[in-house]
Amino acid sequence: MKKLFALALLAIASAASADTMDAFIDSLMAHMTLTEKLGQMTQLPAGTIQTGAPLESETGKLVKEGRLGSILNLKGAEEILALQHVAVEQSRLGIPLLVGMDVIHGYETLFPIPLGMASTWDMAAIEEAASIAATEATAGGIAWTFSPMVDIALDARWGRQAEGAGEDVFLGCQVARAMVRGYEKGPHPMLSCVKHFALYGAAESGRDYNTVDMSRLRMYNQYLPPYRAAVEEGAGSVMSSFNIVDGIPATANKWLLTDVLRDEWGFKGMVVSDYSSIKEMTRHGLGDASLNAQRALVAGTDMDMAANVYSQLPDSMMPYIDRACRRILETKYRLGLFENPYRFGDPKRVKKDVYSKKHREAARRITAESFVLLKNEGGLLPLQPKGTIALIGPLVDSRSDVPGTWSFCQDVGKYETLHEGFERRLKGHARLLCVHGSNVLDNLETQREVARGHGLEPIPPVDSESALQEALSVARQADVVIMALGETAWMSGEGAARSDLSLPAPQKKLLHEICAIGKPVVLLNFAGRATELSWEAAHVPAIMNVWYGSEVADALCDVLFGEVSPSGRLTVSMPKATGQEPLYYSILPTGRPMEDNDPRYQVFATNYVDVTNGALYPFGFGLTYSKFEYGKPALDGMTLSVTVTNTGEREATEVVQLYIHDRVASISRPRKELKGFERITLKAGESRQVSFTVTPELLGYYDSNLRWTVEAGEFDLMVGPDSRRLQSVTLNFQPQ
Repeated sequence: MKKLFALALLAIASAASADTMDAFIDSLMAHMTLTEKLGQMTQLPAGTIQTGAPLESETGKLVKEGRLGSILNLKGAEEILALQHVAVEQSRLGIPLLVGMDVIHGYETLFPIPLGMASTWDMAAIEEAASIAATEATAGGIAWTFSPMVDIALDARWGRQAEGAGEDVFLGCQVARAMVRGYEKGPHPMLSCVKHFALYGAAESGRDYNTVDMSRLRMYNQYLPPYRAAVEEGAGSVMSSFNIVDGIPATANKWLLTDVLRDEWGFKGMVVSDYSSIKEMTRHGLGDASLNAQRALVAGTDMDMAANVYSQLPDSMMPYIDRACRRILETKYRLGLFENPYRFGDPKRVKKDVYSKKHREAARRITAESFVLLKNEGGLLPLQPKGTIALIGPLVDSRSDVPGTWSFCQDVGKYETLHEGFERRLKGHARLLCVHGSNVLDNLETQREVARGHGLEPIPPVDSESALQEALSVARQADVVIMALGETAWMSGEGAARSDLSLPAPQKKLLHEICAIGKPVVLLNFAGRATELSWEAAHVPAIMNVWYGSEVADALCDVLFGEVSPSGRLTVSMPKATGQEPLYYSILPTGRPMEDNDPRYQVFATNYVDVTNGALYPFGFGLTYSKFEYGKPALDGMTLSVTVTNTGEREATEVVQLYIHDRVASISRPRKELKGFERITLKAGESRQVSFTVTPELLGYYDSNLRWTVEAGEFDLMVGPDSRRLQSVTLNFQPQ
């Protein structure tokens, strides 16, 4: 009966209309038992399943019994297809599995971490990277990625700043849309999942899983827009966050998951919990797992990830069970799983598409585009590939740290270390000397556990004094010293909050000693967040932020030796001191203001006793190997124009940025907000006019009643290369 029923359903599924989908799912659900419906609402980690033996695993048994609708964290097309065969051919109704994985910044071809991708300010590149990730992941059997993470992250102490686009709401919206397009609308589309809904980036003190508490006014104006942008772009799923919202865990927050997400924004997809978050509601003080499962279901969480608590829901919850089950089946239908359950997972495509030459070339190009040059005193960069070059730092030989955080699908044996990449590039041109020089951290146990906790090989510890002396000897022999320092891959990401954003002590000591020798020094600052580089900014001639990726060694050589001019721009404000966090440019004005970088301390003003206001390197900042000059901006109606000229000696890319300030409003508005940007590449001596049309939408905001409003009045329109160096004109706006 099952095979005949499945064939009938398959015939229905081949049509694409909404009515046909409804009829298909109505028919399917009419034959489902309570256990089978709850199975669709359950997602569990797959564990290790060997090809040819899926039924011997506990996962395979659950699938055959119809008690599991989705799995996560299983890699390998053959393994996934084997389990899918069990679901389709051996379960009673033959409902296909939905297979998910954290494909965050690539599958096996790894792009820079998402914070680095955002630093390109290149939406076409971000979309391309997501599309390549989808192409590779779907070949490997993955239908669903738990990406993009679109949480606004103002506090760099939070390790998961690495996974998002940074601190700005406008840029965050553009990145969210680009990633959804790349995942869901490319040649090999997959289901995207917008996370963490909502406000997870505002965790107090930057600690993961911590409390979030803010006004709804701030939610609507600063935190919710990127989620909404992703939903409007067509994201098919949303993941709830670990934190509370208005005192209620997001996973069971009906206002958030139903009133806002579905009723206000019109979301039609499915909602999945974060990993075991329904069970963790008990620790928030909300009762036992059974009660919290019912709360989450009623609120609008359709699928339980990893807690396995929906399996015990009573049939008295049937209206909500049917609602959630239908949403999940609709998602599978839209993905085409009923039409072809084996569409995800193609061993032939794995060989052709995964970590292909074409994808590696794209990753190399985009990785080079992401680097942010923070300082280049005396034009030290680009370097000449000649003489003796020292490459020093604990990261130079670490293959497992090359991809960066959240790289679960990596094949680390395929990637070159920095040492290997530089050695190959400089062979026959320059002598390369390479040593570690220090440990990553003083606490060697933490250094080991940070890696092992994520299944990686830790960087072997060294004897601190011997390693330092070896590094000093190498540096004295070199014409120039390149220092590869900063965070290992898993010093950022989930569970990686930091209370001190400066270079770890042994690395800072190494850098101090190397700089004291007097040789030219280039600092490659590997980071998954905004870090504090105050001493480095004062003493190191050249500094560049690096955001990891499988092709990072080649990309670094491309930029350091001048084949590519750096074009990345910060999407986070880099602090002068960790105590400034959370630090961001779009602050509200106060009644007792103090300008950024004002060296005077003033009693009863909004400033610090021990550090000046503002960022060391501001949002939007980044240098190139050329120079750009801005003409005087001109306003014609609602269009602002400025002429930008490359006054340097080589082609380079500038990111022209538009900011707006509402001078008088019904509520306090930020001192400046990004409202537009354009990447332009100019040859030496070339000029180009860049224009921004200021629409009423760009001038609006949510008022104290949470109503979208656009008010008449004067607005400062500011244009420039970053959030600090700006020229301003006044717009007198009168709504039509």
